[in-house]
Amino acid sequence: MNTDLVEDLQARVAKHAALADPARLRIVDLLTLGDLAPTELQAELGMPSNLLSHHLRVLERAGLTIRHHSEADRRRSYFRLAAGALEGLVPGAEHGASRVLFVCTRNSARSQLAAALWNEISGIPSISAGTHPADSIARGAIDVARRHGVALADVSPRRLDDVGRDEDFVVTVCDNAHEELAGLRGIHWSVPDPLRLNTREAFEGAFTDIFHRVKDLAPRLRAA
Repeated sequence: MNTDLVEDLQARVAKHAALADPARLRIVDLLTLGDLAPTELQAELGMPSNLLSHHLRVLERAGLTIRHHSEADRRRSYFRLAAGALEGLVPGAEHGASRVLFVCTRNSARSQLAAALWNEISGIPSISAGTHPADSIARGAIDVARRHGVALADVSPRRLDDVGRDEDFVVTVCDNAHEELAGLRGIHWSVPDPLRLNTREAFEGAFTDIFHRVKDLAPRLRAA
């Protein structure tokens, strides 16, 4: 066998070995939906922190997960799936949703882009909102959407309390909103704030991140 094929097989073997444990398989299933902090995983799995740390190290070594620090609180970290981690292993749809609600702090960039991309991929309706909405959509978000031929909703940023419904499938797309809304049912995507740098590259990076997450989540939800 050639070198590339051997390396590919070894990587696949490492992933299968890492997933051959009920706890680690459950962790990966949870991360297919969104990013989670170790404390959130611990609460979900009901296991001691030292055992959870062991499982997370195994998943990281196998190239299945990546850890990064929160933009809101650098002492806090989130785990996410590595790009291409589950090629050929992605589980099927397991959640029903009548509407998907994307939430960030200002509702001026990430949540707007997520809702627009979702509407192009899924037949399940979506909407976006903010915990502390801005006066207008960020220029960078408008520009990156236009460059990619994506139509943003022709609405001003909206407050979560004004548009949210109890039955919404909520996706927070910024760390501040997720941590402010602790306990709110839903999933979290830890997408860096493009407005921190406010450059074309930052908005392109956020757009690409959100696009791949939307594409991965859409098959996991069924209309309810």
